[in-house]
Amino acid sequence: MADDRSPHEPLDRVAEIQEEWRRERPDLDPSPQGVIGRLHRVALELTERLVAVYGRFGLSEGEFDVLATLRRAGAPFERPAGELADHTLVTTGGLTKRVDRLAARGLVERRVEASDARKRLIRLTPEGRDLIDRAIAAHLANEHRILDELGKTDAATLEPILTRWLRILDEA
Repeated sequence: MADDRSPHEPLDRVAEIQEEWRRERPDLDPSPQGVIGRLHRVALELTERLVAVYGRFGLSEGEFDVLATLRRAGAPFERPAGELADHTLVTTGGLTKRVDRLAARGLVERRVEASDARKRLIRLTPEGRDLIDRAIAAHLANEHRILDELGKTDAATLEPILTRWLRILDEA
C-alpha cells in the first residue's frame, strides 16, 4: 500500500508498528494495518470526543442512545422495549439496566401497551425530552466541529466509502 507521507513527515504510531512488523516478520504483509489500525484509532478518539459531550449532560453513551432513539420515534416518543433494544443494538437485559437508570432519574417511564399487557413500552418524560433535545444539539455541534477538522471535501469523499464498507461488513 502506498505511503502518502512526504519524505520529511514523521511516521505515525501505526506506521511505526508496520515498520516493526516488516523488520521482525518480513514474511508477513502488515499493510492492512494502514487502514484498519488507523480506523480503529480514529474510532477510539471519536468515541472519547463524543462521550465527553454526553457526560456534560450526565449521560453515558448508552443512555444517550436510548434517549435519542426514543426522541427520533416522534410523538408520543415511545417504543416497545424489544424495538428499542433493536434500535440501540443491545440485548434486552442491557437495555433494562439503561432504562432502570433513566427511569430512576425521571427521564423515561415504562407503561403497559393497552392492546397487549405483556408488551412494555418505554416513553420519554417531558424532562427526558428536554434533556435529549439539549444533548442532541450539543452532540451535532460537536460532530460538525470534528468533521470541520477533516474538511468538507475529505468528509464528503469518506462518507460513501464508509457506507459501502459498512454494508459489506453487515452482509458478512
